[in-house]
Amino acid sequence: MSPLTSSADTAPLTTPRLVLNRLVGDDVAVVTELAGDRAVADTTISIPHPLDRHTARTWLQRLATSDALGDSLHLAIRRRYEGDLVGVATLREIDRGHEQAEVSFWIGRPYWGQGLAGEAVGALITHGFKALGLNRIYAYHMVRNPASARVLERQGFAQEGLLRQRVKKWDVYEDVVVRALLRRDWVGAAPRRK
Repeated sequence: MSPLTSSADTAPLTTPRLVLNRLVGDDVAVVTELAGDRAVADTTISIPHPLDRHTARTWLQRLATSDALGDSLHLAIRRRYEGDLVGVATLREIDRGHEQAEVSFWIGRPYWGQGLAGEAVGALITHGFKALGLNRIYAYHMVRNPASARVLERQGFAQEGLLRQRVKKWDVYEDVVVRALLRRDWVGAAPRRK
């Protein structure tokens, strides 16, 4: 299995139920199946759709190039003991000068409602603040995606604004919410986190 990312300085991130590690060439089929689901792509800003294997491989290689430049960190979300890929979590637009990055994530529909997104995002936030020294992590989600809003709210993200018609998804302009979490708020909330 060849790595699709080259972030050599990132060891796998682990949680009680998950491992976040590099995407590999063998993941293309599963990514195609999970991210190719219209229900998954519907409320995401960056997943290409329709998604066939060729498009998925090209997309993942583009992500790997971004990772190699140090601009981002795209990690497969895998169930820790079963090993199956359930989604992807990302820190992107890593800005070392301003010590901030965007977090994004998606989970395949068979794994919805299990709290896996929150667990993965929590691990990525910890990595961003502790290992990367970030001060601010922000996220975007479509207004009509309350599930992503809940994941971010549970992690302590505060709503900063509404970006009207920020993206065009399938010929419809979508309003997008921007949320952020500051290091000081994350540190202050540590006793309340699981």
